[in-house]
Amino acid sequence: MADEQTRMRVEGLRVEIESHRYRYYVLSDPQVSDAEFDALLRELSELEARHPDLDDPDSPTHKVGSPPSPAFRPVVHRQQMLSLDNAFDAEELAAWHERTERSLEGAKVAYVCELKVDGVAISLSYARGRLVQAVTRGDGRVGEDVLPNVRTIRGIPGRLRTAAGEKPPGLLEVRGEIYYPVAEFEAMNDRREEAGEPRFANPRNAASGALRQKDPAITAQRPLRLICHGMGVVEGVAFASQSEFLARITEWGLPTAAETQVVADRDAVREVVAHWREHRHDPSYELDGVVVKIDDRGQQRRLGSTSRAPRWAIAFKYPPEERETLLRDIQVNIGRTGRVTPFAVLEPVLVAGSTISLATLHNSDQLAMKDCRPGDTVLVRKAGDVIPEVLGPVLAMRPAEVEAAGPWPFPTDCPFCSTELERLEGEAATYCPNVECPSRLLGTLEHFASRGAMDIEGLGEKTAQALLDSGLVRDVADVYRLRVEDVLSLEGFGDVSATNLVQAIAASKAQPLERLLVGLSIRHVGPNVARDLARAFGTMDALRQAVEATIAAVGGIGPVIAGALRSFFDTPRNAALVDQLVALGVRMDTERRERAATLEGWTVVLTGGLERYTRDEAKRAVEDAGGKVTSSVSKKTSLVVVGTDAGAKADRAAELGVPTVHEAAFIALLASGELSQAGSDGAGSG
Repeated sequence: MADEQTRMRVEGLRVEIESHRYRYYVLSDPQVSDAEFDALLRELSELEARHPDLDDPDSPTHKVGSPPSPAFRPVVHRQQMLSLDNAFDAEELAAWHERTERSLEGAKVAYVCELKVDGVAISLSYARGRLVQAVTRGDGRVGEDVLPNVRTIRGIPGRLRTAAGEKPPGLLEVRGEIYYPVAEFEAMNDRREEAGEPRFANPRNAASGALRQKDPAITAQRPLRLICHGMGVVEGVAFASQSEFLARITEWGLPTAAETQVVADRDAVREVVAHWREHRHDPSYELDGVVVKIDDRGQQRRLGSTSRAPRWAIAFKYPPEERETLLRDIQVNIGRTGRVTPFAVLEPVLVAGSTISLATLHNSDQLAMKDCRPGDTVLVRKAGDVIPEVLGPVLAMRPAEVEAAGPWPFPTDCPFCSTELERLEGEAATYCPNVECPSRLLGTLEHFASRGAMDIEGLGEKTAQALLDSGLVRDVADVYRLRVEDVLSLEGFGDVSATNLVQAIAASKAQPLERLLVGLSIRHVGPNVARDLARAFGTMDALRQAVEATIAAVGGIGPVIAGALRSFFDTPRNAALVDQLVALGVRMDTERRERAATLEGWTVVLTGGLERYTRDEAKRAVEDAGGKVTSSVSKKTSLVVVGTDAGAKADRAAELGVPTVHEAAFIALLASGELSQAGSDGAGSG
């Protein structure tokens, strides 16, 4: 019999876990990381196993998910949506292998290994090939009807794509995960911030919220995707294995994961798990483990399920990408556009393979919403697996003195130049308007000389700082006044290096208008926007004279960017700077070519070095032809351009049957829109 202390701990865990379930599944607002939640559930399960007298049918260890939200019509699942048991190390995975293989009495077992997508579980029902229902997991038995929203998600077919004469199944229930691709999630967040809207904290919660919008038009604006991986009730067709099921639904037009593998034994399973532990950031989606399933459907039926999970599958979960650490301080940085970005000074913590001591807090709105305070224990992750960010405080661990101190006060004056900060109407960001702010000048000069802007070789951060410290440069126009003898006065420069720098500066005067627009650090004007503006107006003078409505009418620009441009050019100091650049001989026009749509609809991946193009130039050439360049190879990739010293992307293309071309065929393709078989390693088209 359990003692009173154990009994109280079990009851406390049940209450805490149910609360976390509700916040996670219903409110899409979790207060703890997945790893912390898993730890609580494991502790409860172990206590119940050691003390059977405490077991209860209503315990969270016997449940899946959480009750459905009352905001949507409830739907009873035809077949319960179960959860998965977890393995956190090699020993637990081996124990599962032992149990299942023992239960199958030594029969030969093949396994399907699927990447565990960090998304929102969904069940789609197709009746005679037509999508008729889309239901969230809910509590596993009753979910929420979100069909109107799911219909707006790209890649989910309204009808199954059956072959001529093929009769679709009478009923097909497919389970999967709705998710945000990492790159598109970050791009969406950037667009929201530019439009003055708050950033979403993380992809999984944002996907859940998007799926629960009352207005499907809002869901349609979100770049959601689906990966299918599971089977519910099926009528009119039978599948002998999980791999056969996945192959058939792929033929019918449902999206599945290209990374899924069928392997012959447990040793191969371990290799798959080890591989994706090292490459977990390669796919376009966030993942937190590998799901291992027994492939044979007959063996699955023999093993059966518990009340919450199938015995024939297990999720091997990798160490958490979210970590807790102490927030030591909050400070702000002033960027080259004057934008004020608050950031967290952290007790160093290891996240996703690197030690983090600083992390972004985005802007004043995000900081106020998260209410992070120095002295808090906070959750930290890498946004898009790249940029460290603070998700929020662990409120249960907040010290009393931190609570009493109140929210951190966002500064009203620039901490570097004491200028009053301003926030423009309709924008989420705060700015220091002083163009001579010392915190802005260094970033401005370094950016102006960068490869994506004026491409001045030799003018990096160290040289930029030396030029500013010496007083030789006070703005970017001064760069074009530098003489060799001026540069020689800087430490570390000799005759050759000083001459090379001055020659590189002179050569940069020939850069086209779009490069200059990027280099001027105008708010919201990056390479794509600058290219669209240069194409539309042709000259700097035409752009400077254009009214806001004319600028906004350019495709891809809009009122926010147009307002930023007019504000820049209408500021006397900025107008004078452009006039100086004109007088100094900097180019103020571009080649206005009509956009050729030879690659309209193509998705291209570049790998290895090209002789005729830099990587940026090749990317621009594809975009000029109407195509899109992405960084990873998938089944949806139209073409992989293979240069010298190509990496794993070329091998990945071969695995997926994606056409590859070398540089000569790529050049011909840009002109004609057709693949040259002589230069192609595989047939295909956009």
